[in-house]
Amino acid sequence: MKISARNTLKGVVKKIVPGAVNSEVIIELPGGIEIVSVITKSSVERLGLEEGKEAWAVVKASNVMIAIE
Repeated sequence: MKISARNTLKGVVKKIVPGAVNSEVIIELPGGIEIVSVITKSSVERLGLEEGKEAWAVVKASNVMIAIE
């Protein structure tokens, strides 16, 4: 993965709370800290996100995006 954002935090997907259009994705970082992102349900599916899978929280301005290898 290559990305221009400097604030990338690697963790593990702890929980996915699906909604009608958006899903809440909770990523647990080392040390037990959690970061939450709300992304589209289709993005969760496209990225193949599942509980227990590694993922990156990418922080840019006021948005938190999720990235995978």
